[in-house]
Amino acid sequence: MTDLSQSIQTVAVYAIPVLFAISLHEAAHGYVARYFGDPTAYQQGRLSMNPTKHIDPFGTIVLPLVLYLAIQMPFGYAKPVPVDYGRLRNPKKQMGFVAAAGPLANLAMGIGWMVALVLMASMNVSEPFLLKMAEAGVKVNAVMCVFNLLPVPPLDGGRIVTSLLPMSLARGYARIERHTTWIFLGLIVLMYTGLLSPILGRLVGGFLALVNLLVLPLAALLLN
Repeated sequence: MTDLSQSIQTVAVYAIPVLFAISLHEAAHGYVARYFGDPTAYQQGRLSMNPTKHIDPFGTIVLPLVLYLAIQMPFGYAKPVPVDYGRLRNPKKQMGFVAAAGPLANLAMGIGWMVALVLMASMNVSEPFLLKMAEAGVKVNAVMCVFNLLPVPPLDGGRIVTSLLPMSLARGYARIERHTTWIFLGLIVLMYTGLLSPILGRLVGGFLALVNLLVLPLAALLLN
């Protein structure tokens, strides 16, 4: 298989998992924000499962492909769902729940893709494309979940930490978010140079172990 053919196959396999992993991650933030009193995302039509509402051409398409080909970690981002934390009923506390909603959505999708693998195995489905797509779905959501939980603003983990810190520390920690562009560039460089990859690799391994454990009863029921 030529390099071009391999690249096309990679894009085809990862397209649906990446689009839905990123889109549902963002929509989850908006749904939880609305639950706690902020309808901003709803008013702007962002509470949608339609990926076209959330796609950022570079972050959703180009960056995940480049990172996968370079370091086998297909991370990307979508257009952030707008959240007005001032409209939450308890802004400091509830911003943590809003932030956690995205990674939890990725965990749910990772479980869903793993369930799909178990169901296909139980039905003796051997279509390589479907199997690879489900495997990609697990991997993509694992990477998105653990990456976004890194405790650095503006990542979800950073906002969770901000919500847990005393107010005197939370304000200063939240101000790190002003440097979003440089933070993302720094994280990408750390991954590309391999300095961050071992940490992410262990975290992804933990994610996969958790997903396998949660799906184990279904696998035992259908595959034994």
